[in-house]
Amino acid sequence: MNQLLLPLLLMLVVAIPLVMGTRKQKKAAAAQQELLASLAPGDRVMTTSGLYASVADATADTTIDLEIAPGVVTTWLRQAVREKVEPVVETDEDSTDVVDADEVVEAPVVESKDDERVEEKSGAQIAPPLEHGKK
Repeated sequence: MNQLLLPLLLMLVVAIPLVMGTRKQKKAAAAQQELLASLAPGDRVMTTSGLYASVADATADTTIDLEIAPGVVTTWLRQAVREKVEPVVETDEDSTDVVDADEVVEAPVVESKDDERVEEKSGAQIAPPLEHGKK
């Protein structure tokens, strides 16, 4: 009896994670199939390549028409749809960030190593070009 206990325990240690992993994969595959079957015109989706679009036509079994821009409709495989996303809703908070014409925005001042006052540029900064071949 003691001779069978160790091999039986080893089998359980290996078998339980395999079974649990298989169940997890089956659930994920079923959820993806349900998502693909539930797509309807007007749904906002994201493809596996990261493209956001609206479903224009979902009547075909293997393909789906996605509107990527107003008036631009492309045909994709259904499996390329990764997930449904919520439509973008603009709020009033987005418009409050606009600076009034009367307000003056000053650039922050940064102390340099030479004790000189240097104004920091606001916005994007451009990196100098790379010089290949120089060491």
